[in-house]
Amino acid sequence: MTVLTAPPSDLAPRVASARPEDFPRPHGREEEWRFTPMDAVAPFLDRDPAAGALSAEPGTYVSMVPIADRAGASWLPTDLPSAIAFSGTTTAVQVAVPAEQVVEDPIVVDLRGSAGRSYGHVDVHVGAHARAVVVLVHDLTVDASGSIVTTLGDGAELTMLSIMDGPAERTHLWNWHTEIGRDARFVGSVVTIGGRVVRMLPSVGFAGPGGSAELLGAFLGDHGQYLEHRIFVDHDQPHCSSNVVFKGALAGEGTHTVWVGDVLVRRAAIGTDTYEMNRNLLLDDGARADSVPNLELETGDVASAGHASATGRFDDEQLFYLQARGIPERIARQLVVRGFFVDVLARIPSEQWRTRVLHRIAQRLGMDDSIEAELSGTDEEAGS
Repeated sequence: MTVLTAPPSDLAPRVASARPEDFPRPHGREEEWRFTPMDAVAPFLDRDPAAGALSAEPGTYVSMVPIADRAGASWLPTDLPSAIAFSGTTTAVQVAVPAEQVVEDPIVVDLRGSAGRSYGHVDVHVGAHARAVVVLVHDLTVDASGSIVTTLGDGAELTMLSIMDGPAERTHLWNWHTEIGRDARFVGSVVTIGGRVVRMLPSVGFAGPGGSAELLGAFLGDHGQYLEHRIFVDHDQPHCSSNVVFKGALAGEGTHTVWVGDVLVRRAAIGTDTYEMNRNLLLDDGARADSVPNLELETGDVASAGHASATGRFDDEQLFYLQARGIPERIARQLVVRGFFVDVLARIPSEQWRTRVLHRIAQRLGMDDSIEAELSGTDEEAGS
């Protein structure tokens, strides 16, 4: 059965269905596909009978379950690739944290594909008043499409980190929907530094008043990569809050990043506090960044609502300041890039994973270990 989850007048009307035939085939002229390189995603617009399935090693909170038994059973795909992937796999990777359980160590879900192209579905369910950190590591040795469904019970707290890191020749298309219970708090971080074409679509809905969502993103593109992050936050409950902060750095001829942020505050969502921001740093000529923030208010009774977007090059004053303190230009430029990402990456709660992400960004920027060590010392000196 097809379900229309938003009136036609909305910023992002969506058809939700588990049947691929309910979705029209996109051609690239549609608003939600107008930036995407359609030749790269074309293989995901038809069912591949030879496609494999994404899986994860079972653990204390991680298991493989039949699709019919998944925790997020009420969720339905909202575009053609996710519907094809959903109908093309029989099992789901499930992370289930019982109610009132506090998990101290990060729960790491290491996805693995079984063929050159793989379909997958991941469900993360955190029970009422439980608290956990989940790290989802995508397999960029395969092409993949699929969906992630995250559900927070009332009063739950979940921090989730999605990492796209690997070869720069793979294509990944993912929908990530999060449903937040009453007075629950969700922090979702997306780190994209690998893949040839990556299209990540995070969305958030609220199941009760008082919920809080913070969506963070850091992406680094070069050598002709295409990285797209398209966010939809649907405020339909009163006194909820959302904060979206995505930052990207890009370099190289043909490199293209896209960020689209849609926030809808419905009539019943009085007292909403929402803000979204995207910043893009161009490291050299030839790269292109598209940034489209959208905010639709159906009520004026909000606590706060706003958005911001900016794209620019290195700040010459910052470089001059660092060089005036005796820091070589090459190191100064690396410091500027690190500082650009710091307010996003600093919110990753696990020091281990925060350090790992910073190290990978350093490698992508062309630093060897000796330069990174020198930068760490310079960071401390600059902060003194």
